[in-house]
Amino acid sequence: MRLAFGVGGWLFPRQAGRRIEAVFTRPSVQGRERALAAPLLDAELDSLEIDGETVTLYRWGDAATQPLLLFSHGWSSFGLRVSPWLPRLREQGYAVASFDQVAHGRSSGRHATLPGFGRVLARVARRLGPLEGVIGHSLGGAAIGLALAEGMEARRAVLIAPPADALAATERFARAMGLGAPALPMFRRALERRAGASLPAIAVQHVVPGLAVPALVVHDLADREVPWDEGERYARYWPGSRLLNTTGLGHHRIAGDAQVIEAGLRFLRGEAVGERVVSTPALPYGLA
Repeated sequence: MRLAFGVGGWLFPRQAGRRIEAVFTRPSVQGRERALAAPLLDAELDSLEIDGETVTLYRWGDAATQPLLLFSHGWSSFGLRVSPWLPRLREQGYAVASFDQVAHGRSSGRHATLPGFGRVLARVARRLGPLEGVIGHSLGGAAIGLALAEGMEARRAVLIAPPADALAATERFARAMGLGAPALPMFRRALERRAGASLPAIAVQHVVPGLAVPALVVHDLADREVPWDEGERYARYWPGSRLLNTTGLGHHRIAGDAQVIEAGLRFLRGEAVGERVVSTPALPYGLA
């Protein structure tokens, strides 16, 4: 496939750009298989129609009498990945909800984008009612910023290994796939058409500076999928946010690590966790 994208990117840039966009926006088949094989954990299942797709919801506890926490999964993942958090959240008296994003898990659809993640998260939150907090891993964390910027209401937010820059993500993917340089602008334009948004406009430094919801950003220093500096960028530009660094957990294990879960619970209770990152005029993306 690298050879095809490499040669095609030079000889047929428009076609190669469209093709790589279709690959980029389609979650893995293995992710769906893992979702369907995962135990339901005694969840109450529900569904919601969003823009012509059926989104599957999972619920535990009674949101009418207990504070509600919503979990937002990452790319090629699924809502039941809340499982490491679930026992501790329930012990702390929370009702819990999660969901499968469009094109993930039990939900319908074939393609997804970051702006789409944000829109679906906001619609799910509106359906569920007032949120005590929202927890998101990877793209699910980035979706929290977008959803809050569009009016989603939550008292606190925990973002684990969130990507900050969709444009940088496309460049990393294009390099990994060996895409010929002339096709890169075509790739970006095709993605923006599907997403309904400009990639530079949804970079974190343009999305979160106006947010008032306290946030904890957790990121591993050795994350090989989403560089640590992207999590740090959230903490610089999000007013009232704090940054908790980890080591040795990478991009995936961090989401279910026991110490990260306990830190998240402390933050949700209102305790100070992590460090405040101070903005300076020397920031590469401007002063927050």
